Amino acid sequence: MSNHPNVQLVADALQAGGATAEIVILAEAAPTAAAAAEQLGCEVGAIANSLIFDGDGAPVLILTSGAHRVDTQKVAAAIGVGKLRRATPEFVKEHTGQPIGGVAPVGHPAPVPTYVDAALQQYDVIWAAAGIPHSVFPTSYTELLGLTKATQITVN
Repeated sequence: MSNHPNVQLVADALQAGGATAEIVILAEAAPTAAAAAEQLGCEVGAIANSLIFDGDGAPVLILTSGAHRVDTQKVAAAIGVGKLRRATPEFVKEHTGQPIGGVAPVGHPAPVPTYVDAALQQYDVIWAAAGIPHSVFPTSYTELLGLTKATQITVN
């Protein structure tokens, strides 16, 4: 699985962004923050869920702590869209090239406006998906902001 095209795209994007972490291939798929945290032995809050939303027809990526739910009305108002709703699996795949459960913060066909949950900054190590549900990579809050060119936001 480490040679999966999605994983390679993420690895290339990480390297281009100056990240030094290695992608980890998990023994089992981790489609949820809880599943990833269990396999990694970390707090669920240290998992950066990559959630694609449909913001008035355009993709919006919210990297939220696994311990949080996104308040879509609050976030829509904060980022200036009329309505923010969960995207369909097809919408996610179209805009990221990756399946739900494996969406990485990077490695997409085109840039996606990205926002990072401020709550993630409390963790020294944050884990994010790396293109498929079996892959993750460690990063820091500062590195995640830089890699994604994201804006910090409060999601709940």
